[in-house]
Parts: sequence; structure tokens; C-alpha cells
Amino acid sequence: MISKADLPNVRRLEAVGFRAWPAASVQYDGSWLVRLTAGHDSKRLNSVNPLDPSDYRDLEIRLEKAARRFAEYGRPLTVRQTPLAPPQLIAHMDANGWQEFSETIVMMADIPPNDTTEAIEHLPLRDVGRFVDARLQICGENTQGRAGLAEVINAIKPECGLFLFESPEHGPTAVSLAVHDNDLAGILGVAVAPGVRRQGIGASVVNASLRWARLRGARTAWLAVDSDNEAAIALYRKFGFRDVYRYSYRRQGVSR
Repeated sequence: MISKADLPNVRRLEAVGFRAWPAASVQYDGSWLVRLTAGHDSKRLNSVNPLDPSDYRDLEIRLEKAARRFAEYGRPLTVRQTPLAPPQLIAHMDANGWQEFSETIVMMADIPPNDTTEAIEHLPLRDVGRFVDARLQICGENTQGRAGLAEVINAIKPECGLFLFESPEHGPTAVSLAVHDNDLAGILGVAVAPGVRRQGIGASVVNASLRWARLRGARTAWLAVDSDNEAAIALYRKFGFRDVYRYSYRRQGVSR
């Protein structure tokens, strides 16, 4: 359970997270942030995000309004439940069959003033299209999402570094996206090709991302990882990442 004293840090991480992964449409209903993106089906880009535990007025009416807006985008209404969600909203979802179907851990770590490895400096790409193609190949995702993913990355306003590792034998082997926002840096979209996992490539791409962020003035890194991704969590803990809070996605009639 997050204490009230920790909520300002949660709010700050939520804000930098929204900037690091921007939705195409952003609307506020009170303190509920409604994010929708026609070109990409990411849950984070298509969710209702309550940002004030005390804002629960007319919640049924507001959920119905949000559902109509989501339907216009062909999306199922999804609520992202963080420690900022009003307890009354959580109780309403509990009582009305809203199921949690995905849980994420938000983690933070101090960025060391000097590199923790002897890795050779790896410069970020400037070619968004090449990065997107590599990520889709590594993750085995449908290329129909190419334009939507490129649109999201191009919409990121803070400075970002696109990291791609390749080899002659395997082609793209790992990717990550680092977003520098004042003294914070988000490490997003880390992925390693299945055929080269457990060979230290994941650690190398994370280290390259952290080095780039440190050189730009970031002092603390954050990331979000699925709570059931044990391999990734173990990797991040080696870099000193610690749990800050968890959030889940909820829909009516959907099971984990």
C-alpha cells in the first residue's frame, strides 16, 4: 500500500510516463485523464487514468461517458488503476465485475555517475522507421502496427534515444527507448530477440540507455515492467531498480 507521503512521487512518475508515451487524444474529465490513440492498441494509450483519490463524484455517469468515447475509437473501456485511483471507484469496479487483466510494476534506480560495465559506447539511432521495423521483428508483432508505433515515437516531446543492437548472424537482437525528462529518464520498450536471450544483450542495451541518459543530465531512471516478466525484473534489479508502485488494467467481463 502506497502511503500519502509517497503519492507526490507517484504523481510525478505518472506525469513523466504520459509524456514519454503520448496518446493521440487526451481529454480531462475532472482529474480523470482519458487517453485514446486510434493508430496503436497499447493499453496505456487507450485508458482512463484517475489522478486524484478524492475525485469520485458521478463516477457511474463518467464511466458511461468514457465508454461512449472509447466506442467511437472501437476500443473497450479500460481503466488504469494506480494508487491515485479513488477507493470509491475501485469499490464500484469490484462490485460490478470489472476484472484485472494485466499488472505492471513501476521501478526506479539511481543512475551511477560512472558506467557499471566496460561496454563500448553505443550511439542511438536517428531513423525511427528502422527502429520500429527492428522492434516489430524482435517482438514478432504484426507489421500493420508499424505506422501507429512510428507515430507515437515521433510524438514524444522530451529528448529520446533509440537504441538498436544488431549482429550479422541474427539481424536485430535488442532494442530500447530512453526518454530524458529533466533529471529523470524513462527506459521503455526493452526487448531482446528470443534466439539470443540470456547472453547479456539485454544488460548491454539497458546500460547503453542509462549511459546516454546520464550524459544528458538524468540522475534517476524509471521503467514499467509486467509483473509476471520475471526475467526482465531480475535484470532490472541488477541495475539497482526498486519497486515504487503497481498499477493494473481493468475491464468489465475480462479475466487475467
